Amino acid sequence: MNQYELGVIISAKLEEDAQKAEFDRVQELIIRFGGTIDKVDNWGRRKLSYPIQKQHDGVYSFITFSSESGTPAEIESRLSILENVLRFLIIRIDE
Repeated sequence: MNQYELGVIISAKLEEDAQKAEFDRVQELIIRFGGTIDKVDNWGRRKLSYPIQKQHDGVYSFITFSSESGTPAEIESRLSILENVLRFLIIRIDE
């Protein structure tokens, strides 16, 4: 099993309950494809470096998880179609 870190930026225009639901949906994707979540680090609302879809703020979260090598591709394909996810990035953590 490999270790990965997923960085997600969710739209800040959503209400707090909807933001939590989006982060829960992202975590469910990891679990559905065989990953185990090790750590979740919520940074909260931050200013974006540049506007994305005419938005200047986003809600940041970083999730560290363990999974097989095919899982990140599955997660990326699902995250790319979620409307409220502005940006995401999955990187492999070398030990």
